[in-house]
Amino acid sequence: MLVTRRHTLGLFGAAAGTLILPRRLMAQGARRSITIAVQKISNNNTLDIWHEQSNVGERVFFPNLWEGLILRDWMGDQGPVPGLATDWKRLDDRTLELSLRQGVKFHNGDELTAEDVVFSFSDERLFGGTGPVGGETIYAENFKPQTAKELPASVPGTGRRLWPALRGVEAVDKYTVRFHNATPDVTLEGRLMAYGSQITSKRAWDEAASYAEWARKPITTGAYAVEDYRPDVSLTLVAFDDYWGGRPPLERIRFVEVPEVASRVNGLMSGEYDFACDLPPDQIATVSGTPGLEVQSSTIWNHRVSVFNVQNEIVANPLVRRAMTHAIDRKAIVEALWGGQTVIPAGLQFDSYAASDMFVEGWAVPDYNPELARDLLKQAGYKGDAIPYFLLNNYYTNQTATGQILTEMWRAAGLNIEIQMKENWSQIFAGEGTRGVRDWSASNLINDPITPMVNQFGPNGQAQQMREWANDELNRLSVVLETSTDRALRRKSFARMLEIAEREDPVYTILHQNAVFTGMKSELNWKAAPAFAMDFRATNWNV
Repeated sequence: MLVTRRHTLGLFGAAAGTLILPRRLMAQGARRSITIAVQKISNNNTLDIWHEQSNVGERVFFPNLWEGLILRDWMGDQGPVPGLATDWKRLDDRTLELSLRQGVKFHNGDELTAEDVVFSFSDERLFGGTGPVGGETIYAENFKPQTAKELPASVPGTGRRLWPALRGVEAVDKYTVRFHNATPDVTLEGRLMAYGSQITSKRAWDEAASYAEWARKPITTGAYAVEDYRPDVSLTLVAFDDYWGGRPPLERIRFVEVPEVASRVNGLMSGEYDFACDLPPDQIATVSGTPGLEVQSSTIWNHRVSVFNVQNEIVANPLVRRAMTHAIDRKAIVEALWGGQTVIPAGLQFDSYAASDMFVEGWAVPDYNPELARDLLKQAGYKGDAIPYFLLNNYYTNQTATGQILTEMWRAAGLNIEIQMKENWSQIFAGEGTRGVRDWSASNLINDPITPMVNQFGPNGQAQQMREWANDELNRLSVVLETSTDRALRRKSFARMLEIAEREDPVYTILHQNAVFTGMKSELNWKAAPAFAMDFRATNWNV
């Protein structure tokens, strides 16, 4: 029987004092459920933080499902705050000790202990037998799973991308752990709050029949647990009332995959959806002009970039890549497609680097100079052969329109760019020797140039793991950035890396800082974080 508020009041009126509600219902009270329209839920049909390293993953994973020892202050300055660990201290420049929060429950009812933390950074869960790599690239073909329980081939390399020198985690006692690094690392605390370093239940992993089974319903400590996941369709999270941070304010959060912008907007306006994500700026007036709706927006710590592939024999010439960087009028893109609501950053840098004195002052993206671009192409001996541009249909906001504008700018400088539309990331990376350029984005995960410069373009960044590009000097400097405790040396090394990656031997070129526009029902009184992540914990839900 459906017990409505009117029915309940009627029962009280008929027999005052005789109705006793179930204890669980009394404790919970009425809670709202919401539906969120997104363009994509997961790129690889798993909910594993190490396998699904993406912007769309950030939205559904954090901070509602996956949690780490140190959390990111999603609704504040994006800095570190206590999470599953209440405090931490450095024992030396290679060792970090953390005290676990006692009484934290996993979604299966188990208490979080040091055993789960040790497991979450183990060979079985993450590293696949790899040791500290020190600048050596790890390729997926070296880790082909032999059983259904083994990790996907890409995970060990992804693990060493963020934890290049971790030797292991020691359980000092039930609620104390120590992280032991093979080298000094000033960013250990930051690595613990980054995308990937979240904790899972060891028992849940052990009991899963296969990796695929576990990865579609991981057991974590978040405010919401996975109730139902239908790849390419929907993901439903349900309130976990034993959450250490307090009772979750929502009963359910349902993410539905709606690839087309118009369908997301129409569903929001009709009331089918409570939120519509990834709106382009040209839809802001439509949504905000509708009674009862509003748009939450902000620039975020993520830059849109174009990435080059030197396996293409034309693009292998750095003069061609340099020409492509100078043929782009970034200001025109920001004004035409973003209404001036985002900015052109100082290369692959974020303002937060200034807090640790790692921001390289005076650096800028390559200037818009089509004459220089044409001269560089002449020096390269470019004959006008086609350069394939692999493009997804609006995985990123305004992606297709941006790709079309870029193509025209490149053509105006004398480049024969040929757009080839692809359906997914697998198809993007399948064109090893054909693809000349593709789209990507780069996020700041640690408030240090380790991310995204080393994390995405260093020896174990995806660009090098996919053999799109490599540079020996940049790889040596990556190790300096990862291991040195000399701030001046680290900043000098980072400055040189910018010169290599953006000027001399370009692997990418920055387009603009990213921005997120989310349409929503105004009555919800919810605030968007300056990130892809959507916070639905009690501290950000005020209906």
